[in-house]
Amino acid sequence: MNFMRETQTYDIIDDVAHLRSELGILYLNSFNETVLRKTPRDQGLSFTRLFIARPHVFIGKDNPLAARGTVTPEDLKPYPRLSFEQGSHNSFYFSEEILSTMDCDRELYVCDRATLFNMLVGINGYTISSGIISEELNGPHIISRPLLVDDFMEIGYILPVSIRPSQLTQRYIQVLETLCEAYQ
Repeated sequence: MNFMRETQTYDIIDDVAHLRSELGILYLNSFNETVLRKTPRDQGLSFTRLFIARPHVFIGKDNPLAARGTVTPEDLKPYPRLSFEQGSHNSFYFSEEILSTMDCDRELYVCDRATLFNMLVGINGYTISSGIISEELNGPHIISRPLLVDDFMEIGYILPVSIRPSQLTQRYIQVLETLCEAYQ
């Protein structure tokens, strides 16, 4: 049986380390890099970079910020930030969203992407991410705008060092690399 599971950052690492998953996708930045390089390495996993992205905000296409070409942290202050719940495993460093420590008056935590995207549109919220979004998968209601901050997202995958990936995982990696070439 082959399936994909979207889960919390720590659980991604744990699943790959305990061979419940063959591969996990993570991002590193200047804030979490030390922890997110050490934790997988300590569990016998390797990290391979796919590409580096600049931070973007995902917003609804009708959000007042949608008319702007770029967005600043100050522009985001009136809007609620949506973040993924990370559980109890050192969530400070395992946050799925870059700049999770940026000051925000209103923050809502969700546990799935569908809820996050519905709330982006329904309450004019935002989340900070890589900027990569597929209209085919997510529809036309969510858009991405560059966030003017001095940071980066190194997006890559983790694999167990001790085993050879299956043919399906190798093929998946090839597809990822092909899709990510546009972002390098």
